[in-house]
Amino acid sequence: MKKQIVLYKKLSPLLMARLHEHTDVTLIDNLDADGLSRLRDALPRAQGLLGASLKLDAGLLDLAPNLEAIASVSVGVDNYDIDYLTERRILLSNTPDVLTETTADTGFALILATARRVVELANLVRDGQWTRNIGPAHFGTDVHGKTLGIIGMGRIGEALAQRGHFGFGMPVIYHSHSPKPAVEQRFDAQYRRLPDLLQQADFVCLTLPLTAETEGLIGAEQFAQMRPEAIFINISRGKVVNETALIQALRDKQIRAAGLDVFEREPLNADSPLLQLNNVVATPHMGSATHETREAMAACAVDNLLSALAGERPKNLVNVRAWKG
Repeated sequence: MKKQIVLYKKLSPLLMARLHEHTDVTLIDNLDADGLSRLRDALPRAQGLLGASLKLDAGLLDLAPNLEAIASVSVGVDNYDIDYLTERRILLSNTPDVLTETTADTGFALILATARRVVELANLVRDGQWTRNIGPAHFGTDVHGKTLGIIGMGRIGEALAQRGHFGFGMPVIYHSHSPKPAVEQRFDAQYRRLPDLLQQADFVCLTLPLTAETEGLIGAEQFAQMRPEAIFINISRGKVVNETALIQALRDKQIRAAGLDVFEREPLNADSPLLQLNNVVATPHMGSATHETREAMAACAVDNLLSALAGERPKNLVNVRAWKG
């Protein structure tokens, strides 16, 4: 008998065919009020879940007594109570690696867009306000040769360092739990304490996961340590940053600009002060949003789920302590 799964993310026909071949699928194609009601109705039968962007807390998962595995179409797993899942021996998997390069591309796009004021000046042209050669009031700042500071030297941090070091001749400094000799050798990078990185970097880039230790890591004190010429980039998670402090730092010109793909609350409210600032480039959490990468992420999640339901250890198991094999 096929196992029952609940799918709360639309997949390509090829991946849907794979799931239907091995499982009985209940598709929740929209997480509106009706969709959430259907999800709750389906959970008691579910042995597997696959999706993204839904906080699965104990209140929901207590409705799923037969649940064996969750495959998240994401790298971040802050939507899940890992201790709870481990206690219930529910296997949680994610999709690292396949989005590393694309997310690093997004980070560098934000670096370039903020430094060269691409969005602001493109809108000036679009609005018919380009009537003469631009002058110093519209000049940006160079990227090549500037110091790239990376907070969080995981896969995405390394990919960002590669682009900066080899592509733009940028000295790389970084902060992480501990020094990484291989990174230092490959990119001629130098480890810094967080305050030192903030004081020295021209571009301060966050590539951290959201954890109890990193939530609110960057606030008023940290923005005050940055140079007035510094540009702040966040492609990690919005809650790593105190958004109120960031807005104040931008208004007070404590920092030059910010490029943001993530926010404390998503979607970003239309009345957010961030959208009133010309020195902010805001994008809609699009770090991995290419056709190729999203398909690869979904395929990885399908592989993870089918492996788990077949009694095999998923390649990208997050809560290793839940594995009984």
